[in-house]
Amino acid sequence: MAEDEKTPARQIITEYAQAHFRYFRTVDGTVYAQRNGHPVARPIRSQGTTGSHRQELMVDLFRDGVGVFNGTALREALDLIEALALTESVQPTHIRVAPGFNGSTWLDLGRDDGRSVRIHPTGWDILTPDPQEVCWRRTQLTGELPLPAKDTDGKGIDLLLRLTNFTGAESECLAVAWLIGCLDPGMPVPAPFLTGPQGAGKSTAGKMLMRIIEGMTGDLRRAPKDEENLITAVAAGWITALDNLSHLPPDLSDAMCCIVTGAESVKRALFTDGDVVRSRYRRPLLLTGIDVGVIRPDLAERLLPLRLVRPKVRRTEAELWAEYSEVLPTVLGSLLDLTVKVRAAEADTPTDLRMADFAHLCAQLDAVAALGALPSYRASLDDLNDDVIEGDLLAQTVLKHAAGLIPGAEARMTSSEWLHALSGLYSGDDCRPLPKGWPTTGKVLSDRLKRLQPTLAARGVLIDWGRTREGRYIEMGRPADPTPGQQQPAF
Repeated sequence: MAEDEKTPARQIITEYAQAHFRYFRTVDGTVYAQRNGHPVARPIRSQGTTGSHRQELMVDLFRDGVGVFNGTALREALDLIEALALTESVQPTHIRVAPGFNGSTWLDLGRDDGRSVRIHPTGWDILTPDPQEVCWRRTQLTGELPLPAKDTDGKGIDLLLRLTNFTGAESECLAVAWLIGCLDPGMPVPAPFLTGPQGAGKSTAGKMLMRIIEGMTGDLRRAPKDEENLITAVAAGWITALDNLSHLPPDLSDAMCCIVTGAESVKRALFTDGDVVRSRYRRPLLLTGIDVGVIRPDLAERLLPLRLVRPKVRRTEAELWAEYSEVLPTVLGSLLDLTVKVRAAEADTPTDLRMADFAHLCAQLDAVAALGALPSYRASLDDLNDDVIEGDLLAQTVLKHAAGLIPGAEARMTSSEWLHALSGLYSGDDCRPLPKGWPTTGKVLSDRLKRLQPTLAARGVLIDWGRTREGRYIEMGRPADPTPGQQQPAF
């Protein structure tokens, strides 16, 4: 018997795999396989039937004439490869956008040849990234983007806005700012909430914004029923777009806050007693709907309302999307050109807004194009504060109480005393019954006021907490009137 016929199958597979693929691990211990010279990485434990590394390895072994091997040999070889890879250096994987060397950013075009867009301080190029610099992770949600057009002279932005039904320049400039923010993997961006009357094209506009970065296969989806399914959907793509929202329960609202600013989920690994699976996520989020009811204050600070109107002239779906597909390379090229200019612009960072990175981006956009993005962003937050107050009877009662305070003066009481005072103010002389959801204890009132604190501060009501020897207290007041010549601070 020949010597090579005595070589175990698992050894043949292992030697072939290590010669043609690079294996590495991520910080959470997942081992990935990356074909030599190609930027796309696949987890070796993936059991998917489409695009899994196991399938990729089987095909290569057959095409190169090495042989056809059974499942046991493949499993044993991959077990050994995984054990060896756990001793290698750690490298992250990315979906759609990734940071690069020397201040650059990469955009995955989703192409089989691995070509991607490198955005650098002086421009952008279409290249195949060095596998040591960028490792792309792709899923079934990763669609293919066309090659962006060069030298568009900015006309792609106008072509995009012409296909949408935004109410005016305020919503249009914020939509453009959000798209630029989506190309930065390190920037948390507020979630656009496309709203308007029935028939205003909210879903269509949402798809158009999303598909600029996710490709023509990107689509809107219904909100998952629980947080675990939402996190799974978020982790599989870059932009998560939820369509036709009519209600935001507290759990979903809290999950959206985490998606926008970043969080981590830990759950037990399947079929194990002690292993866990970590899911880190911070993704751009897009929402559409006519009205979602009461918006919680913490989510309101992370939303970007974009309003649409009903079009005067209707077009067929086929005609609309045919035109969109035709102009998409120009739109993407113009967006990349504008992104380079905006990143190079110098502007002051607003320090009074929670999403300071996005506010700074709006200021940079104004420095380049003078679109009024930052004033529009401030106005949108002001509108959201009004929505929060209109939907919260406690906030309305606090504002009513604060209206009787002298500017510069402060009222200090315990939480129970505040509950008694605010309940009496709401009930009035006619002893109106307290509404459902009204705080029942001083502790519940204190927690509600902590959520409402930024919203009330935007309306000139300052709330603080403290402690004396007698116990804890809540302090409420209004800022003193500015002296002549002194500018009133903007909230």
